[in-house]
Amino acid sequence: MRYNFNDIESKWQKHWAENKTFKAVNDSAKPKYYVLDMFPYPSGAGLHVGHPLGYIASDIYARYKRHKGFNVLHPQGYDSFGLPAEQYAIQTGQHPAITTEENIKTYRRQLDQIGFSFDWSREVRTSDPKYYKWTQWVFIQLFESWYNYKSNKAEDISVLIALFSSEGNSSIHAACDDDTEQFTAAQWNAFSAEQQQQILLKYRLTYLAEAEVNWCPALGTVLANDEI
Repeated sequence: MRYNFNDIESKWQKHWAENKTFKAVNDSAKPKYYVLDMFPYPSGAGLHVGHPLGYIASDIYARYKRHKGFNVLHPQGYDSFGLPAEQYAIQTGQHPAITTEENIKTYRRQLDQIGFSFDWSREVRTSDPKYYKWTQWVFIQLFESWYNYKSNKAEDISVLIALFSSEGNSSIHAACDDDTEQFTAAQWNAFSAEQQQQILLKYRLTYLAEAEVNWCPALGTVLANDEI
């Protein structure tokens, strides 16, 4: 008897989708397990062989853990906010929003055809404002914080400013100590607002420094290190 894989796989893929077979329930009494794949870049007209090479292995493991009684969260998404998607748009002469959306539709169809056990209710797109507003929020929290070695924790930058105003910085470690000069409370209070902000940059958790970037005039973008 010939194995009709098209009919059989389509039947079960439809069943999984309709019954939300792979959805991770928030309030499950089962022990939790998290299986996360690298999100693909939607920077091509379709998946390549390297995608299922990794996804199949993690999918096997996710299914195994489900059968072992775990409530498995196995999401999928698209790393759509970066250079690969931008480069594809440049190469095809289209707006990144157009190429990204088209490629995501193709990727999703192909991933479904392979039959992965992803929880698509948790789909992530890094170019979605609802997603990247939280990455921006995280960096803002880091920028507005400093690391207090005495309490061994991050604290609001306002605490550091108060210490500078009353004690100076002689007993405070900077995020980058290479060229951090000591100053007294009186000196701090005499600094201009701009000078104070420049000093604070060396204490913030997201320390800012000037650095050269790999600007490519031909492409009109910055190249990542692995593209040089």
